Amino acid sequence: MRQVHKFKAVDVCQFPCLSDNYGFLVRDRQSGQCAAIDTPDADAISAAAEAEGWTITHIWNTHWHPDHTGGNLALKERWDCTIIGPAAERDRIPGADRLVEGNETVSLGDVPADIIATPGHTTGHIIYHLASEGVAFVGDTLFALGCGRLFEGTPAQMWDSLLKVRALPAETTIFCAHEYTAANARFAVTIEPENRALLERHEEIIRLRQEGQPTVPTTLSREAETNPFLRADNPALKSAIGMTDADDVSVFAEVRQRKDNF
Repeated sequence: MRQVHKFKAVDVCQFPCLSDNYGFLVRDRQSGQCAAIDTPDADAISAAAEAEGWTITHIWNTHWHPDHTGGNLALKERWDCTIIGPAAERDRIPGADRLVEGNETVSLGDVPADIIATPGHTTGHIIYHLASEGVAFVGDTLFALGCGRLFEGTPAQMWDSLLKVRALPAETTIFCAHEYTAANARFAVTIEPENRALLERHEEIIRLRQEGQPTVPTTLSREAETNPFLRADNPALKSAIGMTDADDVSVFAEVRQRKDNF
């Protein structure tokens, strides 16, 4: 199911890829420039662009994993697009034309996207924040009710990265890369079984998935209320898992470990 979300100056086309990835195309309406956010499936991405009548001019990679860069070269051949990716993963971004670090900016036409370094899932993971649009493409750093596994980074790194995301405006629309929400919700309620907002959201997620509807995008305000990985410094969560006096990183590490074993 392909959906187009409209914002102030850009449109975002969202569509399923592979088994549980999402593909995103973000297009500046004025200039017509269009970026694929990661490249899980080159054929699906090209098909979506063609269906919308859009021309892919850029690829914005969040990190090196194959389900995020696997379509880079095929799309570059098809569209002659410019590939942008994290400098810290320079040798693992196929076809990269420009390498960027945190605090740099890229743009589509006159619409800027701030680069935020979010190491943890991988050492060089970055996200793209379109502040003027109230939109962030967060790759595998943050999921609806979840966060990425720590394949390369440490709990301290990931917690710091999540705090950067949490510091964005509460109304920010969060486009995360996978449809993991139902499984994440089942875990989240084991951490905060008395969080009423979480319990209500769990019911909503069950209904959406039964209807075949996506649970992505989400909003930062909803995640701050219900996502245990953004709440490691919250006294209610600390109490719920018996770590009232523990430091925030230790609480985050414990929640992440429980999810890994769930």
